[in-house]
Amino acid sequence: MSNSTTEPVKPLSTEQLSATTLLRFATAGSVDDGKSTLVGRLLHDSKSVLTDQLEAVERASASRGADAPDLALLTDGLRAEREQGITIDVAYRYFATARRRFILADTPGHVQYTRNMVTGASTADLAVVLVDARNGVIEQTRRHAAVAALLRVPHVVLAVNKMDLVAYDETVFAKIAEEFTAYAGELGVPEITAIPISALAGDNVVEPSSNMDWYGGPTVLEHLETVPVSHDLASCHARLPVQYVIRPQTAEHPDYRGYAGQIAAGTFRVGESVTVLPSGRTSKVTGIDLLGQPVDVAWTPQSVTLLLEDDIDISRGDLIVPSGDVPKTSQDVEATVCHVADTALAVGQRVLLKHTTRTVKAIVKEIPSRLTLDDLSQHPEPGRLVANDIGRVKIRTAEPLALDSYADSRRTGSFLLIDPADGTTLAAGMAGDAFAAPTDTAAEAAAPADDEGWDF
Repeated sequence: MSNSTTEPVKPLSTEQLSATTLLRFATAGSVDDGKSTLVGRLLHDSKSVLTDQLEAVERASASRGADAPDLALLTDGLRAEREQGITIDVAYRYFATARRRFILADTPGHVQYTRNMVTGASTADLAVVLVDARNGVIEQTRRHAAVAALLRVPHVVLAVNKMDLVAYDETVFAKIAEEFTAYAGELGVPEITAIPISALAGDNVVEPSSNMDWYGGPTVLEHLETVPVSHDLASCHARLPVQYVIRPQTAEHPDYRGYAGQIAAGTFRVGESVTVLPSGRTSKVTGIDLLGQPVDVAWTPQSVTLLLEDDIDISRGDLIVPSGDVPKTSQDVEATVCHVADTALAVGQRVLLKHTTRTVKAIVKEIPSRLTLDDLSQHPEPGRLVANDIGRVKIRTAEPLALDSYADSRRTGSFLLIDPADGTTLAAGMAGDAFAAPTDTAAEAAAPADDEGWDF
């Protein structure tokens, strides 16, 4: 047990924080696999728990007759929120060590909350999949691996928990690791690291375990601190979704016209030619303002203002890209979506599609298939998707969109489908390549024209 109960928490200085990299990671696991205890152990042993929080846990644990603090109680409040029926309830934890800063997305384990893992893992660089050593790889474990592969999470950690309940048996761990690695490898997960742990006892979570001297790999925290963070979005296709047009029209800046936004991917430089989508107009970057100061180059995820040589019509929702790397625009989008709403998504349904800063009307033309995560089989033509379903959809938008393939860019290849009636998020989408619109199919007939401008 860590001695952090007696040592004061020493927060990192501003200089230390600025020198560390950021890792976004998500945790996933089946019910009772010990995920809450692992999260609590990570926070506790890395000295990321405030004194009053720890005292509250100690009091609650003592009232239940426990001899030691139940670290799972650090997340119990979030479970209570789930019991109240909150739909999208991924809990985020922020903590830091001397080597790295972390944003942890804590996702629930129930089958009916698969959509929550999609929410938490959509921006993650790493996913920790927890497995009970007594049960091994189960259906929910395979489901979590499939979601991580679908979302193209670069790194996956298999944390084989409760090793203390199987007498720290190396054979048990090796069998589970081999089975999971083979399955996740077939899904295309690029990197898998298996670690035997006991979250309750603290074995191999932050400190190495003397009970498993046969294991020579890193602890969970050590791996989190050292895994390569693939934040090299600066080398991706450069994309700047325009959020706001700045025109101060003051005596000091009578002709200033800038286009502000956060660079979604890639790098922009003064002097390069750019194209504005969907209009296709071209110009040249004459200046870049970053935090009120001019710079020659800017990259993701910086928020900047671009100044262009020509006074062209640009507004919120437009996309500025290098003229030598212009994505295709199309009104027809084929994508994989995870349905997150309690109401179904059906063929012919009218929705709003939000891509970066642009929101357009759209119609669901076709739902070709639904993915069965248990065995990765495809259920053809389901007609609708319900909560937690993952399926392929074909969508027709009212205006052309410039979506990258999700395989190329998780930022500019993703989108949301929204209910136009009440603003509810219906589905999270991962775009594939644009496809030619069908000319005479049942899918066309499924979306009849009306007088509200929804027939595209």
